[in-house]
Order: sequence, then structure tokens, then C-alpha cells
Amino acid sequence: MHNHFNGLKTAALLGGLWAILLAIGYVIAGSTGNSAFILVFAVIGLGTTAYGYWNSDKLAIKAMHAYPVTEAQAPAMYRIVRELSTRAGKPMPRLFVSPTQAPNAFATGRNPEHAAVCCTEGILGLLDERELRGVLGHELMHVYNRDILTGSVAAAIAGVISSIGQFLAFGAIFGGGSSDEDRNPIAGLALAILAPIAAVFVQMAISRTREYDADEDGSTLTGDPLALASALRKLEQGVARAPLAPSQQLVNASHMMIANPFRAQDVSRMMSTHPPMAERIARLEQMAYGHRINP
Repeated sequence: MHNHFNGLKTAALLGGLWAILLAIGYVIAGSTGNSAFILVFAVIGLGTTAYGYWNSDKLAIKAMHAYPVTEAQAPAMYRIVRELSTRAGKPMPRLFVSPTQAPNAFATGRNPEHAAVCCTEGILGLLDERELRGVLGHELMHVYNRDILTGSVAAAIAGVISSIGQFLAFGAIFGGGSSDEDRNPIAGLALAILAPIAAVFVQMAISRTREYDADEDGSTLTGDPLALASALRKLEQGVARAPLAPSQQLVNASHMMIANPFRAQDVSRMMSTHPPMAERIARLEQMAYGHRINP
């Protein structure tokens, strides 16, 4: 549904994550004299990718303690999601509400047939129905563009790279080299430090790219980009008033949420999984007034 090249960017960035993982295997293979490490890390990558695929519909729901709601409990959510999913010609996802006053929303699930959309109690009390429609359009396009799978796979591979980096930092692997001449502790230390950093930056780039896509495609689905822009303004202020504490589970799920759920001082702009709100709002306003959006 895009008129830009973010799909190609995402594919290239995911390829970059795989390249980092295989590079770690190559360096370790050279240091230990055992080429099986390349295969080992390829298998690890496939395993974590499969785990992320099959469990992506559970992790964020569990992290946010969300519960399923009926149409009687959340009539506005049901009405909006039914209308938009019908308009898109796609299945209607399951709907959940998270019992927190921190305003946010997210979509999760490995594909449109196994998807869920969740709103917090905070966002339901903060936004009017037009703004909520803009947010739900954004979340539905995450589902229909299969962004949840993309983000979950990227997070899984980046997590493996980070864990391996920590392992290498202790020198547990390089101690098994075939001889002292084969070992390169400087290269190992550089790999231990730089590979996880590179993986995190690639993961952030993937997440930001998908957020821009969901903003644009969701606004195309609703036909009202200014509604989403208004919702994002309120969300920025609402998160500042009621941020979530960055537990490990929430950090792992934060890339799925429409707004970064943490305080500004808890995550810098450089390390954020989300584009700056001001940039997202500006792009939506450009879209509403007929200006070209840069890819």
C-alpha cells in the first residue's frame, strides 16, 4: 500500500541484521579454527526468527497485562475496527484492553488471521472517537503490512547478537582457540562491543521505518491524517504525564506501541524505536494538505 521504498529499506535492514549475526560466526570460526560456528549462528538466527514469528501475538499482551474485551465492553473500538477492517478487506483482529492509565495502543500477531489490537484504558479516556479511529487505523496497518512479524524477527535477532556480545566480552569462546597465534583478543573485544550496538541501531531503523509506513497507510485507510496527527499530539503529552516504568518485558514490546511509552530521560532520541512525534505530525499534515512525503 506504500508509494515509497520503505519495504525495500526494511528488507535491506533485516539483511543487515543477518549479516551481523553471520559475521560473528565467521570471526569466532576464524578464532577457534572451527568453521561449524558459521552454521551454528545461522541455526540460532533461524530458531529465534521462528520463535518470534509464532509467539509475537502473546509477548506484548502479556507484558501489558491486557485482557480481551467484548463488544458490549468496548463498543467504540469494535465499531471502528469492524468498519476499517471491512474497508481494507481483511480479517477483524481480536481486541484487548490494558488496565493502565499510560495512554498507548499496539497491534500484535504473526499475520492478519492471528492478530490482536490493544488499547490502554488511558488512551480510551484521552482521545475522542475521531482520534481513536486514526490510532486504530495505524495499528490495523501494522497488522496488514505484517510489521509485527518484521519487528519481532528484528528484535529476536538483535537480542541474540546482544547476548552473544556479552558472552564474547567475558572471553568464554576465545579461550577455546586452537593456538595462541589463532586468537585475536582485540578483534574479539571489538566484535563484542560493536556488534550489539550495530544490531540495536539496525533494529531501531527498522522500527522507525515501519512507524512512518503505518502512519501513512493508516491515514489512507481512514481518509483522515489530521485525526492521527491530533492523537499523536495528545499521546506525547499523555505519555509525559503517565509514563510506564521500563521493565525488560516492556522494553522488548515497546517497538510495537504507537508512542514510546517511557519518559524522555529513560530513552534518548538516538536510541528510540519511534521517530520523533514532531516529524510524524509534520508528515501527516503534509499528507493532509497534499504535499509530497519524502521516502
